[in-house]
Amino acid sequence: MPFMTRATIAARAKLGVSLGALFFALASPALARDNVGSPAPYEIGDTQSGNYLAALIAGDDRDTGAAATYFREALRADPHNPDLIERAFAAALANGNMSDAFELADRLLIRDPTNSLARLTAACRAFADGQYAVARAQLAGGGAGKAHDLTTTLLTAWTYAGGGDLRRALDALDRVTDPSVAVFRDYHAGLVAELLGNAPEAAKRLKAAYDGEKNTLRLADAYARDLDRHGDAKTAKQIYEDFERILPHHPLVDAALSDLAAGKTLDPIVRDAKDGAAEVLYGLGAAGSRQGDELAALIYLRLALLLKPDHALATVTIADLYLQLKQNQAAIDAYEKVPNNSPMRVGADIQAGLALDGMGRTNDAIKQLQELVTAHPDDVEALSALGSLQRSAKQFDVAAETYSKAIARLNPPERANWTLFYFRGICYERSKQWPKAEADFKKALELYPDQPLVLNYLGYSWVDQGINLDEAFKMLQRAVDLRPSDGYIVDSLGWAYYKLGHYDQAVTLLEKAVELKPADPVVNDHLGDAYWKVGRKLDAHFQWNHSRDMGPEPDDLPRILKKIQSGLPDQPEQPASAEAEPKKDGG
Repeated sequence: MPFMTRATIAARAKLGVSLGALFFALASPALARDNVGSPAPYEIGDTQSGNYLAALIAGDDRDTGAAATYFREALRADPHNPDLIERAFAAALANGNMSDAFELADRLLIRDPTNSLARLTAACRAFADGQYAVARAQLAGGGAGKAHDLTTTLLTAWTYAGGGDLRRALDALDRVTDPSVAVFRDYHAGLVAELLGNAPEAAKRLKAAYDGEKNTLRLADAYARDLDRHGDAKTAKQIYEDFERILPHHPLVDAALSDLAAGKTLDPIVRDAKDGAAEVLYGLGAAGSRQGDELAALIYLRLALLLKPDHALATVTIADLYLQLKQNQAAIDAYEKVPNNSPMRVGADIQAGLALDGMGRTNDAIKQLQELVTAHPDDVEALSALGSLQRSAKQFDVAAETYSKAIARLNPPERANWTLFYFRGICYERSKQWPKAEADFKKALELYPDQPLVLNYLGYSWVDQGINLDEAFKMLQRAVDLRPSDGYIVDSLGWAYYKLGHYDQAVTLLEKAVELKPADPVVNDHLGDAYWKVGRKLDAHFQWNHSRDMGPEPDDLPRILKKIQSGLPDQPEQPASAEAEPKKDGG
């Protein structure tokens, strides 16, 4: 969960380090590709213009590894071009090429001593070297008005903390008076006070931050750790348990609760001033990742990792960014950087396996998750992820067994576990074990009443079998009420009307479903059938042809082709096996 609150995010536009130069440096869409692992082989062009165009294309493709390479090559041919220097600098920094970024930052500062991003980078380099006065000077050199800049103020406070000067550190932080970022200010004031040994001030500030935003993991974690370190393990445990009700089984919370149960004293979040500065940059990067500022987020997170290479949350946030941008290999490379001793290691391995599946390497993904489950046989999340990959590969019997292993480890099942029963129910239904499937769908609804996906699946299945029709229609209508923009759920209700011969109502709903899911072959096929039944045979042929051209399932294609050739019979139809499964999200 990102550190910053919504109020902090809004305030960053006014108080954060100016990102204008940062986005100017890469005027094409934000980049997000890394070469954390082995560098990809890039074919360097023979001309400066060719490399420059390749860099812009890489930017459009959100490939920072390629962008950094091509901008660097373009810069070789025109080493004094200020625009190229700035673009190459931003791309190198976003890609984590820190040696290149430092060298280019120095070149930028010769030309423009007030360049905010270059100053920030130079300050972080000084932090990394333990040169806190130098870092402070770099931060102060960004031009007029920077004393009011949130990022500069927070980092300046940490330079004073690095020198052991608590008073100046707190004075710097207390110059942040905007109430929208008070939580952020108090959080860092508490961390500074804790680091420098003022326990009462640390407790007061961390409590103020926590009271201001109890639903934020970093605030809850920091306050609970401070309480535990000063002898109040009971309240620390209560804070974690309260957070568990918001976000069950976060690995950091589970690990802390386990340590408390074992009587261990929790480590502080910040071990030195470098860690504190990294925490500032992580907070900004996490916020940027949620707001779609990919380039800004990557830069802040890269700088955070420069100062604290074992910052697991920053590493995972980078990897998650790449997943959002469909840069699966970059995500895998980043997940592999999560420290082995981190509570987030297993989750990172799970996500890396899912990213492999996203690359079309399903067999490799299943193998990787099978190895993970072997190493962690009681990890419910790992079992659930493996089951989902097996289900996606249509290995329904095997997936059901995997889900059963996960369910057997629940003690007892909670609301958040409804998906395990829902997905196992799908596997049972697809492998012709309806009684087991029905029981699982009912259990999922017991855990999560009115869950629209479950209402959709169970209600549709009952309609398809001609049983429990009144309850089934209520379920489907309720699912549509809850998710009126879900084309698959609307399709289920429309298809239920079709199955019962209410063709006019079916057409109305199925037309809406096609509007919501225009590229789905099953939804278009259903609408074609409904059109035929109301006498709109030309429209029916159009929809069937459309369905055929969308790449339907191999088992469905012969049936669609037969309808295109001969239409539908006049007598009532028997449900086709491919139609027996409702189309749905996550199924």
